[in-house]
Amino acid sequence: MPANLPSLTGAAAVPAVVLASAVLHAVWNGLTHGLRDKLAGFTLISLASAGCGAVLVCLAPPPAPAAWPYIAASAALQVAYQLLLLRAYQLGDFGQMYPTARGTSPVVVALVSTTLLGHSLAGGQALGIAVVSCGLAGLALADGIPGRAQLPALAAAVGTGVMIASYTLVDGSGVRVSGSVFGYIAWLFLCQGLVLPLIARARRGPALLTALRPLCGRGLAGGLLSLLAYGLVVWAQSRGDLATIAALRETSIVFGALIGAVVFRERLGHRRLTASATVLAGIAVLQLTGGA
Repeated sequence: MPANLPSLTGAAAVPAVVLASAVLHAVWNGLTHGLRDKLAGFTLISLASAGCGAVLVCLAPPPAPAAWPYIAASAALQVAYQLLLLRAYQLGDFGQMYPTARGTSPVVVALVSTTLLGHSLAGGQALGIAVVSCGLAGLALADGIPGRAQLPALAAAVGTGVMIASYTLVDGSGVRVSGSVFGYIAWLFLCQGLVLPLIARARRGPALLTALRPLCGRGLAGGLLSLLAYGLVVWAQSRGDLATIAALRETSIVFGALIGAVVFRERLGHRRLTASATVLAGIAVLQLTGGA
């Protein structure tokens, strides 16, 4: 990430950065989904995260002590997120799993804000939650009523969305008390990047190295794109309105749907297209009324 990023002009800087992050997020998810051995792919992404984090730790000022609980919590949540996303991609279509995971997140943020943080739920916010929920239901039912075999994939996608909401809330607070945005990002990348490779090694044993070799190029490219996408969002969270950032970030749903149709030749169809658009419209209503 360029050190002079904050010098981007005016109010357009934060939205431009978040939209770029949304595109990168959809692209790295598409790269990972396209790998036959998805556990190996996610392992390479985590190794890239740990490696970049180790370099940044040496260069960036350390975060303030108050940020460490947030870093630890976010790292744990992001490992859970990776495992659930991995499972969703192993079981389901990219064009269905990706928007389901991304669309679940703002609903969870809004519900947590009202039920646990004591924020009131305005009529527009309730409408946004209802619209997103209808869109998610449409995605789940786009290919008909899911059978028992499809439920684990949908459950993993929804669980991924819950983890996204959780670490978004944690990082939105943690980066603001860190005193060092790049220090916060560096230690977060390093801490969470070391865990999944250990899990993969425990599952696969010595055969893991053999599985990693042919995937190194695409896997590490996906890892670097993932790091850049999330680093851009964390930078934006330190300078912009969290609700607006969350809304713009979810435009990745549109990019993900297009990648599923164009790259993976998945049947987009009017049902999935309408459901994805409904999710995006509900997110817009939710964020414009201050729901997350």
